[in-house]
Amino acid sequence: MTSALLAETTSAPATHPRLDDLVRRARERAADAPQRIALVYPCDSAAIGAAARIIDAQLALPVLVGPRAAIAQAALAAGIDIARFEIVDTAGEPGSAGGPRADAAPAEAARRAVALAREGSVSALMKGSLHTDELMSAVVDRETGLRGARRISHVFLFDLPRYPKLLGLADCVVNIAPDLRTKHEILGNAVGLLQRLGIAQPKVGILAAVEWVNPAIPATLDAQALVDAAKAGAWPGALVEGPCGFDNAICAKAARIKKMESQVSGDADLLVVPDLNAGNMLYKSFNYVGGGECAGLVLGARVPIVLTSRSDSLLARIASVALAVLAMPRAR
Repeated sequence: MTSALLAETTSAPATHPRLDDLVRRARERAADAPQRIALVYPCDSAAIGAAARIIDAQLALPVLVGPRAAIAQAALAAGIDIARFEIVDTAGEPGSAGGPRADAAPAEAARRAVALAREGSVSALMKGSLHTDELMSAVVDRETGLRGARRISHVFLFDLPRYPKLLGLADCVVNIAPDLRTKHEILGNAVGLLQRLGIAQPKVGILAAVEWVNPAIPATLDAQALVDAAKAGAWPGALVEGPCGFDNAICAKAARIKKMESQVSGDADLLVVPDLNAGNMLYKSFNYVGGGECAGLVLGARVPIVLTSRSDSLLARIASVALAVLAMPRAR
């Protein structure tokens, strides 16, 4: 059962029911026709363990992309039967007698996984035990990568004990210091995901240090521009407010005390941060101080991409795969 699966990821019973429900929904979606997801360079116990749990949770069919010998060694160390998996062996690529150097093996696995996605053999990618830049370099390559019509960005969905629903946060991972045009794309990618998840009218707060426009704080000017774009119909269905201080975006009482009239305060579905520094610190605070767990996804590429950190829990890894499954177009 899904609840039992999630409960095993912590020492205490599952306390993140909204992520539990996300996994349940993805499992139902995958029941008739599970999609194939390329797990890129799964050469440590955490990555190979995640592959086994993806199968156990009946979310997708993991395809392990990397050198077979290294994958087999990781599986042996984790006590996992390698016969459960389809493996795309990159040890002999790109066609030389000895194959790539050991230090080039992760990048070669990334290139092969991206090629599988381009040809439609897999419907999503998931980072294994390689570095993020090794995977994303292959993804963003202008000739052979997976660039789509939109700029690539990232979104988290958090299950926070003191918040009444899943809360999105973007972009905390990919775009370092986004300009207004990039923020427009970040917001569009995230709103599109929320609407695909069934939230027809996402409520969005554009975060800044203060809740009024101050020309000395560029983030407030960008926030106002995004609000104006929303009013002009840039993201049909979305309700966008800003600039918002974090307190009045997350807490209706704080907004009332400040005499703010808001339809987003205390009920936001998505918070857009001004830059990666702010987003990175906020998402780690949610997890390490706020008791949250999250699912994360790279958007804007031709396929969803699950970027996991070495410190991510198994719950976060499985919930992120569930989010990727729900983000995929429905099979016809």
